[in-house]
Amino acid sequence: PSLEELAGVLQKGLKENFADAQVSVIDCPDLTQEPFNFPAKGICGKPRIADVGGVPYLIPLVQKEKVYDLNTVAKDIELPGAFILGAGAVSSRVLGKNAEFIPIVKTKSEKRPAVNGSYVAQINPADKGCLLEKYSSKYTDCEFGLLANLYASEGQPGKVIEVKANGRTGELNFVSCLRQALEKHYGEKPVGMGGTFVIQKGKAKIHIMPPEFSACPLNTDEDVNNWLKFFEMKAPLICQPVIVSRDPGFDLRVEHTHCFSHHGEGGHYHQDTSPDSVQYLGYFQPAELLFRIDRPQETHLVGRD
Repeated sequence: PSLEELAGVLQKGLKENFADAQVSVIDCPDLTQEPFNFPAKGICGKPRIADVGGVPYLIPLVQKEKVYDLNTVAKDIELPGAFILGAGAVSSRVLGKNAEFIPIVKTKSEKRPAVNGSYVAQINPADKGCLLEKYSSKYTDCEFGLLANLYASEGQPGKVIEVKANGRTGELNFVSCLRQALEKHYGEKPVGMGGTFVIQKGKAKIHIMPPEFSACPLNTDEDVNNWLKFFEMKAPLICQPVIVSRDPGFDLRVEHTHCFSHHGEGGHYHQDTSPDSVQYLGYFQPAELLFRIDRPQETHLVGRD
């Protein structure tokens, strides 16, 4: 769909869930600037989504051999040199443990090496709080493990959808509200989009996976939630969502969002916990193509939220 049409659909959905919502088509701001500090200026140019691996490689029991590389993914999705944002799990082969991966990578091309601006959110062994680190401060690769939902583009400036939403009045989180607005309007036609948004004010419920994979099988959502570590984290949080309105039969994770900050907090976004005061500002682009990479043969729907 066109950006103008999408803006109307998203605004209608947001109005049902937020006290104030404004959606418009604008020029993408320079994302190399604060608060983003991304290695690319924008999210435009041949936009596409990749769903790599999946939750069944993590639970009920982990399959540690499932390791991927963002430079290889960029070639697989026919966009070498792509700028990639999203949500995934780290490579335990590299880190020696489990953690949340916040990919922000300009993958390598024939002309230049990769620029890895990613973050890792893990449980701090010292105080069991959140330890957020720049990936490149310790590692030189572009690996990840088990699963990732990725939005890729040429990283160019261009027209994007700007979304502003303040004061949550409904039950849905910001990402679910956007996705369900798309699903409601487009029905069986899958529409995907990605980009970035900032929780400018308020607090949010965020999880971080423990450093040790579960030794006993995680068979239900309750098992998973008892295993995960939940936190309330404060704004500003910079979030990387990947959204598909509905699964057209590829065993997709239809929404997945990770976030980082400049104050040491980050992880997997669930919901804001301060509905009255929360403020969201986001920039989105619809994807032209969807790639499903290494789809699990044996699957389930546990642990997908």
